[in-house]
Amino acid sequence: METGIAVVNCGSTSLKFAVYAAGSNQVHLLYRGMIDSMQTDPHLVVKDKEGKPLGAHEWGEGHAIDHGKAFSFAFEWCEKHLPTVKLTAVGHRVVLGGERFHGPVLIDGDVLDYLASLAVMEPSHQPYEVAAARSIAGSFPGLHQVACFDTSFHRTMPEIAQIYAVPEEMRKAGVHHWGFHGLSYDYISRQIPKYAPGARRVIAAHLGGGASLCAMLDGKSIETSMGFGGISGLPMMTRSGDVPIDALLYLLRSKLYDEASLEKILYQKSGLAGLSGTSGDMRELENNDDPRAKLAFDYFVYSIVKYTGTYVSVLGGLDALVFTAGIGENSSRVRSAVCEKLGWIGISLDPSQNNKNGPRISSPDSRVAVLVIPTNEELMIAIHTQALAAATRVFS
Repeated sequence: METGIAVVNCGSTSLKFAVYAAGSNQVHLLYRGMIDSMQTDPHLVVKDKEGKPLGAHEWGEGHAIDHGKAFSFAFEWCEKHLPTVKLTAVGHRVVLGGERFHGPVLIDGDVLDYLASLAVMEPSHQPYEVAAARSIAGSFPGLHQVACFDTSFHRTMPEIAQIYAVPEEMRKAGVHHWGFHGLSYDYISRQIPKYAPGARRVIAAHLGGGASLCAMLDGKSIETSMGFGGISGLPMMTRSGDVPIDALLYLLRSKLYDEASLEKILYQKSGLAGLSGTSGDMRELENNDDPRAKLAFDYFVYSIVKYTGTYVSVLGGLDALVFTAGIGENSSRVRSAVCEKLGWIGISLDPSQNNKNGPRISSPDSRVAVLVIPTNEELMIAIHTQALAAATRVFS
C-alpha cells in the first residue's frame, strides 16, 4: 500500500485538491481535481498529472454542499479509484500564520482556533481555509492535517522590513508586514540555481489573479510588495493594490462607503477590472483597443517597474529577474514592456525566447538574467507536508 498526501486549497465556493504519492525522500503527483460552485451547482472534475480527464460528478443545480461534504466525496473517490494508495495526511494552503507560526505545523484544535482568530486580518481566504480544515477534522479524525503558510517564507525579512511606523500597541495588535505568495516564492527560490547558477540578488514577480514582487538574497526573502493583507502592493485582477490610507479614510468619513462596501470595492471591483471598466483578465485587456484597457495594462507595467526599481536599491543590484504565475508565465507583452523600461539596469531581452515563454528570455549580452519559471505552490505544500509528517512520524 502506497502512502498518499492530499493537498487542499479552499476558496469560498470551491475546493481544489491533488493527491501525491509520498516516498521516503520525495513526492510525485498522481492526479488533481476540483469541486466548484459548491453553493449553487456543485460539480467535480478530476484529471491525471498530464491533464487527461479521469472522472466527473454533478450534484445538480440548487444542491449546495459544504467543504466537509466536498472533501468526503473527493476522499471516497480517491479510495475507489486509487485502491493501492492510502491517504495519511492532508496539506492545506493557509495564507496567514501570524506571529505563532513561521513554518508548517500539524493542525489541532488550538492551532485552528488561533488561525481562525486571524481571519479578521485576512477575510478573503483565511476563513474558508480554516473552515475546510475543521470540516475534515470532524469527518476524518484520524487523518493528519498540516497547515502550510504563505507568510512563512517572508519571515526572513529584516525586522526593519517587517514593521510599519505605527505605535507599539498597533504593532502588538498585529499590524505587521506579513507578505504573501510565499509558497510560490519558496518554489521559485529552489528553481533559480538550475537556470541562473550564482544569482544571489533576485527579484521574482508572481503575476496572476493576485500579484506581488519579492526581493530575495541568497534564496531568502528580504522584501515583498504585498503587505498586511491581500490588497496592498501591485494592482491585481480585481484587487486595488496600493491606495493612499488618507483617501480611504476620506471615503469612510464622507459616508460614500461603509466598511463592508469599501472592502468589497477594493477586493472585487478594483485593480485591472476597475481601471479598464470591462475585465481584469490580462488576456482580454491585451486584445482590447479601448483606451481604458490600455490604461490598465500600462498601470500594471508601471507598478511592476516602480517596485522593481525600489528592490534593486534594497538588494544593491540585480542578478536575475523571474516572471511566474499566470500572467508572468504567459504574457510576452507584459514581460517585454516591463523589461524595456528596465534597460537601465542592464536588462536586454531575446524577443524570440520571450515569445516562447522561456525559460531564459534575456539576450546573451544581458547583464541581468531574465527567466520565466512556472510556479508550483501545490508541490511545495506536498513537500512540506511530507517533511513534517516524516519528522513527527505520522507515516510510521
